[in-house]
Amino acid sequence: MNKVPVETTKEKLFQEFNTVVAETEQLIKTAAGAGSEKASALKASVEHEFSAAGERLARIRDDAITQCSAVAKTTDEYVQGNPWRSVGIVAALAAAAGMVAGLLISRR
Repeated sequence: MNKVPVETTKEKLFQEFNTVVAETEQLIKTAAGAGSEKASALKASVEHEFSAAGERLARIRDDAITQCSAVAKTTDEYVQGNPWRSVGIVAALAAAAGMVAGLLISRR
C-alpha cells in the first residue's frame, strides 16, 4: 500500500488550486490588452493548463480513494477478526467522548 501523508496531498491540492487561480488572473490581465490573435493563443494555453491541472487533481483524488479503500479494507478485516476487541475499543472511545462532552457542558 502506497502511503502518502494527508498533509502532503492537501499541500499538492492547494498548490494546484493556486496555480490555476494565478493562470486565470494572468489570462484576464493579458486578454484585456491583447489583440484577438494573441488572445486566442493565450486562451489555448490556459485551456491546456486547466486540462493538465484537472488531470493532476484527478490523480490526487484517485490516490486518496485508493488509500481510503485500503484503510477501510484493513479496518474491516480487523473488526471481522477481532469483534469483541473492536467493541471494546469503540466503547472506550465513546466513554472518552462522553466525558469530554460532559466536561465542556459543565463549564458553561
